[in-house]
Amino acid sequence: MKKIVMAVMIAATMAGCASSGNKQLSKETETSVQAKIHEGKTTKPEVKTFFGSPDNVSYTDGGNEIWKYSFAKVKIDGTTYIPFYGLFHNGTNGTKKELTILFKDDTVQKYTMSESAINTKSGWAD
Repeated sequence: MKKIVMAVMIAATMAGCASSGNKQLSKETETSVQAKIHEGKTTKPEVKTFFGSPDNVSYTDGGNEIWKYSFAKVKIDGTTYIPFYGLFHNGTNGTKKELTILFKDDTVQKYTMSESAINTKSGWAD
């Protein structure tokens, strides 16, 4: 019995977390972004102050600039580390946040903020 308890404790300890992307976005919600960004008023330097440099910059056909920020945090399922069982049932789960801002000249014209769940399964039985 002690061996089983020890194996479960080790598996739970080894279940890791990983994050990637813009760390400032990790603390943001749709409400907090609404308080910071105002369409027609907020400027590029202000956005950079709030969120840092964008992860991706692109342009529309009309020459307007689009900035994209993203942040993802995932946790590996503990079942991944259980011998033999982990081959059949494993994966990750977490959340992803994305902020897309459209600038006209140097002012925010439109923006969207979204948060979604990330779930992956990669075991043989999943």
